[in-house]
Amino acid sequence: MSIIHDFEYCKPTTLDEVTDLLSQHGEKAKILAGGTDLVVQMKENIKMPDTVIDIKGIKNLHEILFEDNTLFIGACVTFRELIESEIIKKYFPLIKEMSQTVASMGIRNRATIVGNICSAVPSADSAPVLLVYDADIIAKSASGERIIPITEWFTGPKETALRADELVTGIEIRLTDTKHAGRYEKLGRYSGEDLAQAGVCILVFEDLHYNVAFCAVGPVPKRVFSVEKLLHGKVISDVLIEEAKHLLQEEISPITDIRATNEYRAHMMGVMFERGLKKAVSRLHGGVNA
Repeated sequence: MSIIHDFEYCKPTTLDEVTDLLSQHGEKAKILAGGTDLVVQMKENIKMPDTVIDIKGIKNLHEILFEDNTLFIGACVTFRELIESEIIKKYFPLIKEMSQTVASMGIRNRATIVGNICSAVPSADSAPVLLVYDADIIAKSASGERIIPITEWFTGPKETALRADELVTGIEIRLTDTKHAGRYEKLGRYSGEDLAQAGVCILVFEDLHYNVAFCAVGPVPKRVFSVEKLLHGKVISDVLIEEAKHLLQEEISPITDIRATNEYRAHMMGVMFERGLKKAVSRLHGGVNA
């Protein structure tokens, strides 16, 4: 299928050029990085921008940096680059684990983690991981830069807090000094390329603090603060897990679609939560990294 409508293609080399173009065109302009969503949507006439702004020529948007205990992932960094990054492997292995579950190798070679959260589909794989890490989204416009906490980013299905005159330049995550370990559990229909039917991510800290987030079982990816409060300060036991699973069911609102029924999603969220929590705890205490 071809793109049948006309549009202006721009490939700026500086962020100032990008923000100037966004100021001029607003909603009629779309950012192109990986293009795995945008190009498909343009072919299907879901999106028909007057201007496409290709940001791949801006060098610093391709960077993965770790300075002053803070990770920066540029807007053009692909999932493949995250998988191969020594920085990610050493300091944020949960991001690597999640990245390996995204779609197919071909998609991972092109798709970006920033594009994944900008698409804001409820099943976005990167969302639960970024949520448990308390990531910040860096947005830039002609009037300046602002930082949007990931907990405030998703405003609805396929909707975000990003304004029409802004682009995301990257994601920042502060590395905590407290020893921690995590696990991302994804449910798909088969091994290989698939969207998440359900996903849950758990980050466990040595001081008995727990971060939990989900995707694909509600209108937006979400932190589960009620479950975190229940677990806080407690050693994991089978009784506690059952209490947490019951509370988790009150926080999710899965739908029935072509990929799964709401009942199946709800049941599997409990299974995945227990599995993921136990694996995260095992990793924290030096267990098998699987």
